[in-house]
Amino acid sequence: MDKPVSYGVIGCGMMGQEHVRNIALLGDAQVMSIFEPDPAMATIAAGLVPGATMAASPMQVMTDPRVDCLLIASPNHLHAAQLREIAATRPLPVLIEKPLFIDTADGTSLQCLTETYPAPIWVAMEYRYMPPVARFIAQAEAATGGIRMLTIREHRYPFLDKVGAWNRFNATSGGTFVEKCCHFFDLMRLILRSEPVRVMASAGQAVNHKDEHYDGRAPDIWDNGYVIVDFASGARAMLELCMFAEGSRYQEEITAVGADGKIECLVPGPARFWPAHLGEPPSPQVIVSPRHNPGPRLVEVPVDPTLLAAGDHNGSTFYQHRKFVDAVRGNAPVEVSLDDGWKAVAMGMAAQRSAREGITVCDPLRVAATG
Repeated sequence: MDKPVSYGVIGCGMMGQEHVRNIALLGDAQVMSIFEPDPAMATIAAGLVPGATMAASPMQVMTDPRVDCLLIASPNHLHAAQLREIAATRPLPVLIEKPLFIDTADGTSLQCLTETYPAPIWVAMEYRYMPPVARFIAQAEAATGGIRMLTIREHRYPFLDKVGAWNRFNATSGGTFVEKCCHFFDLMRLILRSEPVRVMASAGQAVNHKDEHYDGRAPDIWDNGYVIVDFASGARAMLELCMFAEGSRYQEEITAVGADGKIECLVPGPARFWPAHLGEPPSPQVIVSPRHNPGPRLVEVPVDPTLLAAGDHNGSTFYQHRKFVDAVRGNAPVEVSLDDGWKAVAMGMAAQRSAREGITVCDPLRVAATG
């Protein structure tokens, strides 16, 4: 058996801790070094991995000779600079949390790494690896006869409390359509196998965080919106986001329709948020509804309870790390590339601009690169 792959972790707050719990489940990987500047979060992280070194800086993590690969799970506005520092210091394999960047200047510099970085860079798009979503993706083309319309609905809870409230502000999060929704723009490209040509959006802050203040600043993050995306293939996609709908039975609902039929995917939210008085949380489902010989066929896609307990993303963080470790070992390709992460952010930036200025953004990938 190969020796365990050793991770260094840069940023170990709420999401970083989910990554650490799932790495521990892999069996052939371990966390050796962690940098987390917040004392409370560092204490929790140290408790999750008692044998890990608690580093004093990101540099100490990336230069630790025991470390084979790196995980970046710091606040959004730090991702790009930390990735550039790794590239200049010790270009190890990296799994970097979404969004890849939040500023167009950073986006330009990171595009250069696509050709020059000598090791795998994997952008963490967990939603691809949720078991019901993965099954939906595998069956969508056959079920629809070619997708013409794709709808993604997320009705969920508000943004959680993060260290320093960085996720309450566009300047440090990138804005809701970048921070939260780059996952869904990534899914659109993956499912439709095409590139976006036009983005139209409407959004705002209707309910959440309106009575909060941090150092005299009021949050400016949006809590609801619609985004319509036209693709080069002629297909179109829509995102519907509401972040004051935590009472929903399912958190994500994905629907694809084509000439031959429809396929749906229903994904519940984190099990820890399901009301105990309602009993067991709902099981994820995939439903296929052909046009001819009509009648929906429903398949439940349960997720291992151990994986559900290890995080808030329906087991996907585990499956993502399983594939990343294979890529680190050279046994499998990177499935979510730097280019994928870049384009997901570009679509989010186009949606932010469209909603802010009341315009249709054409050629959104070019706009994101040029500002």
